[in-house]
Amino acid sequence: MPSLSEETNGAVKMLQPGATIGIVGGGQLGRMMAIVAKYRGFRIGVLDPTPDCPTAQVADFQVVGEYDDKTAIHDLAEKSDVLTYEFENVDADAIDEVRHLVAAPQGTDLLRVTQDRINEKTFINRHGIETAPWREVNDFDELEAAIDELHYPCVLKTRSGGYDGHGQHVLRNDTDLEKIRARGDRGGGFPPSILEGFVDFAFEASILVSGNGEDYVTFPMVRNDHRNNILHITVAPAEVSDELHRQAQDLALRLAKGFELAGTLAIELFITKDGRVVVNELAPRPHNSGHYTIEACSIDQFDAHIRGIAGWPLPEPKLLSPAVMVNVLGQHVAPSRALIGSHPEWNVHDYGKAQVRHNRKMGHITVLTDDTAQTVADLEATGVWDDLK
Repeated sequence: MPSLSEETNGAVKMLQPGATIGIVGGGQLGRMMAIVAKYRGFRIGVLDPTPDCPTAQVADFQVVGEYDDKTAIHDLAEKSDVLTYEFENVDADAIDEVRHLVAAPQGTDLLRVTQDRINEKTFINRHGIETAPWREVNDFDELEAAIDELHYPCVLKTRSGGYDGHGQHVLRNDTDLEKIRARGDRGGGFPPSILEGFVDFAFEASILVSGNGEDYVTFPMVRNDHRNNILHITVAPAEVSDELHRQAQDLALRLAKGFELAGTLAIELFITKDGRVVVNELAPRPHNSGHYTIEACSIDQFDAHIRGIAGWPLPEPKLLSPAVMVNVLGQHVAPSRALIGSHPEWNVHDYGKAQVRHNRKMGHITVLTDDTAQTVADLEATGVWDDLK
């Protein structure tokens, strides 16, 4: 087992090539982690319930099992020198139970904070960083009281779980509120939740920060466009003032130091109309909005993640070219593939998923450009993404 630093959150000191990194989760993020790790000379194992999942296709071995299967996690731990995860819905207790067998550089504090929206908002606010106003709500009476304080419109989110808009309900008036009551009356219950006030934002953004448990670096802030609660397009860099960019970098570094971060952390932001940077959510891993870094930056988010959990030094990322990244969902696979031959500027990434489904992330395309607005227009003009207009 590699040596661990006593001063940091389980970060390793210089994991050597030839060691094995075990990834919990076999989707596209794990796949892209694995590819860069192989470049660095590491072996890769993956735990995922689906045989030949995207990560397994580029890994050395797969443990087939559910993410909360403690026997499977134990098996992966025994075969690995370091464990990491590609998404936050991982059993933190199960990770803790194998830390005598394997290094877990990200620790589980980061997991426990980001798995629980109350913990997450509390952590962010305690570091002097603004979020949307929020209230904890555990039943319908508490929800009504919270609405009286925060007012309509507001967003009701389950305290844990949920992604791409799942587990979220926008409440604009009493009619929407009654729908929540009716759901509970039908036996749907009222799960532990958080109510967030609306933020009057000009646009959505995000910033990535990576660390090795001691030193931290940031990537450029980018602008994001969501459709149906799923990221559609990322534009790098976001066209903001130097001061706004410094604010985003500062809060990213504060959070990274607070977590003693090893790996990559994504921070989703609202940029308000009056020029404030408000944190929306955290993701304790590489992020969809950071895929542009593969072609556009001197080091990409996956390389930074692998370097971080391996205890390697981290160079400051440099943006080599402005870029536009667009997601390819299930309904976009066939029309986008049909156009590959006529678009040499497209950097096409396919995630190797066996089943194509509507709104499922199947890949992405990145275009390096000197004119991001024109590139966005050119992509939209292909008609591939007309269903999202």
